[in-house]
Amino acid sequence: MAVIKLTKDKFENEVIKSDKPVLIDFSAVWCGPCRMVAPIVDEIAEENPLIKVCKVDVDEEPELAQAFGVSSIPMLVVVKNGKITASAVGARPKESIISLLDE
Repeated sequence: MAVIKLTKDKFENEVIKSDKPVLIDFSAVWCGPCRMVAPIVDEIAEENPLIKVCKVDVDEEPELAQAFGVSSIPMLVVVKNGKITASAVGARPKESIISLLDE
């Protein structure tokens, strides 16, 4: 499944009303660790049709970043049934990101 560019206008339909777990990647184009995580997140999206993967550019969507309390990036958040079930800050390996989905 393709990665969804998440905006505040799409948030409710794509995340809150999702019938699948949602992995959200908060990042920015200027962030080195974010660029390291981005291809891993893309790979997870392609390999896992049972989850939805979204990306939020914190510079373009400051309201969403603020709503999630993002103070450092990259920040990964898992939302299931409209509730945050896991989050992690910083670059991490694929296995670690996938384990967030199991929490």
